[in-house]
Amino acid sequence: MIVNPEPGDDSGAPTPLEPDFFKLKVAQKKKLAEGVYLFELRHPQGVTLPAFTAGSHLTVQVPVGVRRNYSLCSNPADRDFYQIAVKRDAAGRGGSISMADDVNEGDLLSVSAPRNNFELHPRASKFLFVAGGIGITPVLSMIRHLKTQGNDQFRLIYCTRDPESTAFLEDLKSPEFEGKVQVHHDHGDINNALDFWPVFETPTNAHVYCCGPRGLMDAVADMSGHWPSGAVHFESFGVDASAYAANAPFSVRLQKSATTVQVPADKSILEALRCAGIHVTSSCESGTCGSCKTTLLSGEAEHRDMVLSDEEKENHIMVCVSRAKSAELVLDL
Repeated sequence: MIVNPEPGDDSGAPTPLEPDFFKLKVAQKKKLAEGVYLFELRHPQGVTLPAFTAGSHLTVQVPVGVRRNYSLCSNPADRDFYQIAVKRDAAGRGGSISMADDVNEGDLLSVSAPRNNFELHPRASKFLFVAGGIGITPVLSMIRHLKTQGNDQFRLIYCTRDPESTAFLEDLKSPEFEGKVQVHHDHGDINNALDFWPVFETPTNAHVYCCGPRGLMDAVADMSGHWPSGAVHFESFGVDASAYAANAPFSVRLQKSATTVQVPADKSILEALRCAGIHVTSSCESGTCGSCKTTLLSGEAEHRDMVLSDEEKENHIMVCVSRAKSAELVLDL
């Protein structure tokens, strides 16, 4: 998943590469479904790639110069290549559009070492996966990993709009996943949305992993609130594209450095800080891992993360996804 919904800025300055970035060659670009593209990345010299665990993501510097996180959908046992899938989001801010339109086979991309904020629980033996749209990417890596390990104790519910927009449909119809996968198409009609209550009404000893749009995750969270604490896990794409359209610019004043940074409507706080040469630790960049938690000294934040408690929201903010309701925020940076 991509982990994010591909927010980006075509006019932003290129982000300097972090120490763990390296170049990989696009060995294959393939259209998987309507608006969804698979990218197979290999080392230019054929070197075995760094190991990763199921649920991991890469940060990719896309041709327009911004960085985006994409979940690995390949089997962790395959170290000769990485595979990511990108959904071209015309309502986003440029990252996925640049990947879909500007990246070709043979190109070199700067990518980070794999990181994982969505790991399979080490003591879990049974799994229920719920994926929506491009949220299938980390889940596909997970079920491929489980099959390699000889674990058939999983079930996947995959919700999409229609067959034409469903990535990896043929893979999931293969004999190895027979009886393990339920695909549901709502055809764009909310009345056709899958009823999750029969799925979650009776808690089991399975661990739940959900990845997809915010609406899907909210539905799963609502239906699984009575399940054991720590048994339900979410990976987010961040804010829906519709939220970006309503964004307004604001300023961020940095208390320690006595600097003011302007945050335009089409950038996150984190991106604006990067363009100003200010480093903030980050990882998922979708409001789910907590890495970019920053102390908020004053101003009214519009919280869009899935991490902070109500108490923490009084004086903290996740700068990767959240914004301001007030004209200015003052951060302890």
